[in-house]
Amino acid sequence: MTTAQTFRLPDLGEGLTEAELITWMVAVGDIVELNQIIAEVETAKASVELPSPYAGTVLALHAEEGETVDVGRPIIDIGTAGASGEPAAQCEEGDRAAAGATEDDVSERVPVLVGYGVAGEGASRRRRGSNSTPNNAAAAQSTASPAADRTRPLAKPPVRFLSKQNGIDLSDVTPTGQRGEVTRADVVGYLSDRDAERDRGSAATVAEESTPVARGSDETRTPIKGVRKHTAAAMVSSAFTAPHVTEFVTVDVTETLELLDRLRTHRRFAETRLTPLALISKALLIALRANPTLNSQWDEDAQEIVTKHYANLGIAAATPRGLMVPNIKGADRMSLHELAEALVDLTTTAKSGKTAPADLTGGTITITNVGVFGVDAGTPILNPGEAAILCVGAIRRQPWEYQGEIALRSITTLSLSFDHRLVDGEQGSRFLADIGRILSDPFELIALG
Repeated sequence: MTTAQTFRLPDLGEGLTEAELITWMVAVGDIVELNQIIAEVETAKASVELPSPYAGTVLALHAEEGETVDVGRPIIDIGTAGASGEPAAQCEEGDRAAAGATEDDVSERVPVLVGYGVAGEGASRRRRGSNSTPNNAAAAQSTASPAADRTRPLAKPPVRFLSKQNGIDLSDVTPTGQRGEVTRADVVGYLSDRDAERDRGSAATVAEESTPVARGSDETRTPIKGVRKHTAAAMVSSAFTAPHVTEFVTVDVTETLELLDRLRTHRRFAETRLTPLALISKALLIALRANPTLNSQWDEDAQEIVTKHYANLGIAAATPRGLMVPNIKGADRMSLHELAEALVDLTTTAKSGKTAPADLTGGTITITNVGVFGVDAGTPILNPGEAAILCVGAIRRQPWEYQGEIALRSITTLSLSFDHRLVDGEQGSRFLADIGRILSDPFELIALG
């Protein structure tokens, strides 16, 4: 017996009530396996792949790509072999045979959590049932639906997202991946060629046209949703809830950079990408020990100040999906080597769009590095729920007073924003001064790190 099972958008955790359906990995008429990835959705915090809880034939899709879907809303109907409400994985072998399934259609049943798929090169995201017979309704829909006959280019979710952001049809992009998939480099190259072509066309049009440009063609409107919507709401809430104070200190970090160069040549760091941010992060964590109020939280409901005896260090990261602040759990217990490796993993994962929702919550203090953009200083807004955020400016070589003389030194500006409900001016000033002192004379990075 074949039964239609409805899969509703599951609760993706962290209090999220909706998600944008980025990409369907299946179409009406497709044969899907248990745990096969059927769609990619984007929440306010992360991109998530949805595995199918049923094996069977896709009967209907209830949401369009780009549509925002509430948790609990039906998104797909799958025709399964078994009693009503029973996943296909629990059916008897005879029932599967009656539904037209063959041994080739039954994959290894690997339990997974919602939002995490089955990995492996052999898993097919769109498997046609050439050896199985779908029910008449599914067959009719498959014949009537052009989507059932389309061939979907292979590409990872971040690549699909990048192409969608730029209005690129992946079928127009020549794939160069080892398995015939479209890579990020392919999309970037296509985008570069397309923009160059448009520039040439625009130049020709300007030279030939005498009529004005149609009204509205000089504007681009982008829907506010996903990460951008969440970030905007969080920043507005933070700015108007926590009374911000920002202080600045200019620091001679010449000796820290010299230490960095020496560490890079040490065998311990031979295979680790060691950056100034790693040493700055370590300096902040050391200073935090003597200034615990900077690692606290205001609990409005309980009317309590919650001081954390652990540090989950957030790093503000610019990604293709917008600003994200993943954090390193237990950063205060890490050695410099462990911290450096964790920073590399964090930034690589964030830029690929694969940061898990759990990594975006629970942070206790944050660093934002505007120096990578050549900016000298900033007044950062607190990450909601945290007491402080450190902003690191560009490191520049400039004349500076050193041992009673003027010398060319490496100088940077650090700015610290903190919640004045939790942190007094004296406490914030001492914390910032401690970070500056450690970076001026990095002996404590070795002695206490």
